[in-house]
Amino acid sequence: MLIVEGQARAAHAVGALVIWDLAHSAGAFEVDLDGCNADFAVGCTYKYLNAGPGGPAFLYVAHRHQDAAQQPLTGWIGHADPFAMSSAYEPAKGIRKFLTGTPSILAFAPLEASLDIWETVSMADVRAKSVALADLFIAMVDALPKSYRLSLASPREAAERGSQVSFRHPHAYQIMKALIADGVIGDFRAPDITRFGLTPLTLCYGDIVEAVRRLDRIMHTEKWRAFPDDRGSAVT
Repeated sequence: MLIVEGQARAAHAVGALVIWDLAHSAGAFEVDLDGCNADFAVGCTYKYLNAGPGGPAFLYVAHRHQDAAQQPLTGWIGHADPFAMSSAYEPAKGIRKFLTGTPSILAFAPLEASLDIWETVSMADVRAKSVALADLFIAMVDALPKSYRLSLASPREAAERGSQVSFRHPHAYQIMKALIADGVIGDFRAPDITRFGLTPLTLCYGDIVEAVRRLDRIMHTEKWRAFPDDRGSAVT
């Protein structure tokens, strides 16, 4: 988190505040917002925290900002006394005033189950496996025939990347469609990126080997050509 700490220090030096987006960080590697003197942060739980589609978002507000910061989206559950049924809105004290409404119990149920698992693991161990999975994936794709024209788009050094790996190809969209049809779920980002999220709690090394085996077959047989280059159909 040295980058966060350095940029926060630079922002504070000119009187600015910083909001960090942790959507691809929380659950991927260790994040010490207090230690980095961060101001605010937001993120989602459906990615590396494994809450699934519709998982609730989260908000971090440094303690020093909680009294002064205002929540423009007022909600019943963020009221100082929700059962007073007052006609005037009075925000709760501290972080609770940032709640915006009644939480979705159905959305929180899988998140609670996921967080129970997170309580049993070390973030350092999760990060170590993430690095190992990505290194294996990169090494295996590097070993595929150069005629496939797959080129690494992510940093090769583990310290410079999170828990996803991307490769470029002129027909990335069609390749990803073919992979998804074959059970390897990644996504496409314009103009030429195939992106693979590696979740250490749910993926094993055998999954990486099998994914590359299927990628090799798709590229060798040019099976991807059977999928139209129709960018109107989202790949996420």
